[in-house]
Amino acid sequence: MSALGGEMARGSGEASATRGQLVDIESEITALAKREIQELRAEWRKLYRAEPPKRLSRDLLLRAIAYRLQERTHGGLGLATKRRLNALVEELRTKGAAHFDAATVLKPGTKLVREWHGRTHTVMVAEDGFEFDGQRYRSLTRVATLITGVHWSGPVFFGLRKRPRAPAASGP
Repeated sequence: MSALGGEMARGSGEASATRGQLVDIESEITALAKREIQELRAEWRKLYRAEPPKRLSRDLLLRAIAYRLQERTHGGLGLATKRRLNALVEELRTKGAAHFDAATVLKPGTKLVREWHGRTHTVMVAEDGFEFDGQRYRSLTRVATLITGVHWSGPVFFGLRKRPRAPAASGP
């Protein structure tokens, strides 16, 4: 049994929630939007048992709190997913970011979220490109350019690749 009374499927990270629990969690998440930032930070402390990151926007605070509330109701990640994430973290630690190519793990349905000038932008990975603001684009770079107003590498803008380093200036 989970803490909310739903049964946990062994190793799946999923819990079955009753209809009443689903309504409760939905109304609780809806009510988050009306809370002040200080209240959201207090809720973060309660749910994560840690201080929220100082520069985390209100929108991302809301999303993280809503995720944790849903996780408590429906269960968390399955064991296989946790193992895969841990393996990726270990690969990143041992081989470094230069050897880690997140673009190869992007699958249709993946959401890319980027905050830019106080606004959160969400892009959905599709079979044939990317969807942003109801439009389809072949290139993530095109989406990044639309958001920023200047040419910007899409994979760099969305944190999928590191920005290339400028060559060091040579002295006279």
